[in-house]
Amino acid sequence: MPALLRAAWSTYRAAVVAALAGSGFDDVPRNGSYVLSAIARGGVPLAEVIAVLGVSKQTAGALVDALVVRGYLDRTADPADRRRLVVSLTGRGAGAAACVRSAVAAVDGALEAAVGPEQVRCARAALTRLVSLKDRHA
Repeated sequence: MPALLRAAWSTYRAAVVAALAGSGFDDVPRNGSYVLSAIARGGVPLAEVIAVLGVSKQTAGALVDALVVRGYLDRTADPADRRRLVVSLTGRGAGAAACVRSAVAAVDGALEAAVGPEQVRCARAALTRLVSLKDRHA
């Protein structure tokens, strides 16, 4: 199962990388598309988004720095607490996030066309349950 999940992830990754490159966003760093998409969805603190990636604080900081330098993110002081930084999408970042969303939707659509909506629903339910087992087996 782990090998199958990794291979499935690579299908999405290849589609996202190709879509970004084809749309002029070929400088999005590794894991950058995940960060941009999560920020675009909103409601999740950046620290939580980074925690899911399972990278060190230094690696996470370098990723955010690269996204800022490349024009995908803005970093500003939180008006409520000047010691905290707020990260938001720039117009370029929003465009890249939309590109990622479109690539994922295309893969989802191809999968649904191949196996049917009920099979996709069941797969999502099984994967959601698998994710919920994480803490039990950590």
